[in-house]
Amino acid sequence: MNTKVTQPAEGASRSTPLLDKVNVPSDLRRLDEKDLRQFADELRQETIDAVSTTGGHLGAGLGVVELTVAIHHVFDTPRDRLIWDVGHQCYPHKIITGRRDRIRTIRQGGGLSGFTKRAESEYDPFGAAHASTSISSGLGMAVARDLGGDDNNVIAVIGDGSMSAGMAYEAMNNAGAMHSRLIVILNDNDMSIAPPVGAMSAYLARLVSGDLYQGVRNIAKQLAKKLPKAFEETARKAEEYARGFATGGTMFEELGFYYVGPVDGHNLEHLIPVLKNVRDMKEGPVLVHCVTQKGKGYQPAEQSADKYHGVSKFDVITGAQQKAKPNAPSYTKVFAESLIKEAKKDDKIVGITAAMPSGTGLDKFGEVFPERTFDVGIAEQHAVTFAAGLASEGYKPFAAIYSTFLQRAYDQVVHDVAIQKLPVRFAIDRAGLVGADGPTHAGSFDVTYLATLPDMVVMAAADEAELVHMVATAAAIDDRPSAFRYPRGEGIGVDLPEEGIPLELGKGRIIREGTKIAILSLGTHLSEALVAADELEAHGLSTSVADARFCKPLDTALVERLVKEHEVLITIEEGAIGGFGAHVLHFMAHRGLLDKGCSVRPMVMNDLFVDQDKPEKMYDVAGLNSEDIVRTAFSALGKDAELEDISESKRA
Repeated sequence: MNTKVTQPAEGASRSTPLLDKVNVPSDLRRLDEKDLRQFADELRQETIDAVSTTGGHLGAGLGVVELTVAIHHVFDTPRDRLIWDVGHQCYPHKIITGRRDRIRTIRQGGGLSGFTKRAESEYDPFGAAHASTSISSGLGMAVARDLGGDDNNVIAVIGDGSMSAGMAYEAMNNAGAMHSRLIVILNDNDMSIAPPVGAMSAYLARLVSGDLYQGVRNIAKQLAKKLPKAFEETARKAEEYARGFATGGTMFEELGFYYVGPVDGHNLEHLIPVLKNVRDMKEGPVLVHCVTQKGKGYQPAEQSADKYHGVSKFDVITGAQQKAKPNAPSYTKVFAESLIKEAKKDDKIVGITAAMPSGTGLDKFGEVFPERTFDVGIAEQHAVTFAAGLASEGYKPFAAIYSTFLQRAYDQVVHDVAIQKLPVRFAIDRAGLVGADGPTHAGSFDVTYLATLPDMVVMAAADEAELVHMVATAAAIDDRPSAFRYPRGEGIGVDLPEEGIPLELGKGRIIREGTKIAILSLGTHLSEALVAADELEAHGLSTSVADARFCKPLDTALVERLVKEHEVLITIEEGAIGGFGAHVLHFMAHRGLLDKGCSVRPMVMNDLFVDQDKPEKMYDVAGLNSEDIVRTAFSALGKDAELEDISESKRA
């Protein structure tokens, strides 16, 4: 394959790498503008090389190389606040803000975050790993600046789908009404909004952002105010629609923003004059419409359907990604295939995703049932209420949303689904700790925030076979909402049933019988519970292992049996405090089981946000692996000293 990588512009010096001269943006600002093209080309190549060794988000970063260079050249960062939305666009930004020497640790344990992160650099004023937060946070920074009497700029770069979320428009509406000086750069990288970009549009952008046009416009405004009201309104509309016709910015003007664009986001000769003009504007919010190409400058990314949005390690020359052959199908794939089977039997089943069709597996569902698949964009709130509307008309919506993203729609889950007992089925992918994406994408809280809701069915699959049955169970529940959770990555390799069989609601299962210690697991840490049971048995501690399957309704008979027949009951779940263990303790307290001689130890994630690493190492930090279970059992039996002796002998 003949792979194209953008080369330095003709006439640019190739002998001295400019990237080596830039450690922080102040170094970049000392470069001559004629050298910025070469610098951008070197920055793009460094981004490609770095991500090829680590994997990560590539396409979005390649699309903003020139924009990153132009912003840091024109603005006085970090005094001028720069917010990236979503933060996975920020790899080139990280390279030129003092982190080039660590860029090959990105998304690795102990390394750089794959998103902007306040604790990592003063050049990251706001952490952004969920979409559509930049304008709201930027407006807050702008108002804080005004209250403090400062005069720095605030720049929010929003793109890569983030403008499909309602929060962005809520913020724009507020910003337009407040008239605070705020710069929003719309990184339009899918041509969904932009008309053709060329010399005329670049000329218009420079014109309307310049002092002369603004001065004439202000004079015309003042003159119009002296005219009768009807004439003033007519003049305002004439100017607005004339400029909107030429530049396409009427919608943003209606929200109170001064619109500039569209601008070619890869042409530094166009970008820099416009950004300088915008920088020097003295009042009101302004939106710069910047058109870019995701994956720009790297042929495999440009030609890929997803523009290499997220990649594993790859060969720079060929673009071939180094994907390990899976030992078992992924949970996401199992969910998708199970849902397809259910939908073939029931034409009322529909699938809904919020801009994550491939991440949730609904792309596969959509290949079979395109008319029953709905991608609503980065709009989780809308997705949930949309699903509620479908359910109210007798359809069976499966809303496939990552655990961490479903948090954004909690009010809709409560108000629009749960209170009305509408049978929306929530397929919660990325449950538990997720590895390289770190704490912003961890599914730590869904059991806690869903199981508090009356009549909500909450399930957690212990393995991929159980997931098949839980999809069937959710499809069969038609009188209340339900949710089932499952992790990122591949299953454990169990045999899959031909079709799912609905489970009896609120009934768990005994996996292994013992007499002294009972481990009651919810979710895929059942495998860790079995490893721990083997270790405990080796030390003469007879151990039962049970799979709860349901947090709600809770299998109270199973809990009561385990308490009465064992000296220790350990609950374990891949989530934060307040979830499954809390429900077990609540039941035991009200049933009077806490004083029956059985020591109860709920195991949940430690009270912290766990940084990115391999999932097993993250669970070590979270305190939820098999060794932690064994340690908890010994402690509950008062055998801490004996456990220390065992640990010392292992270390020796």
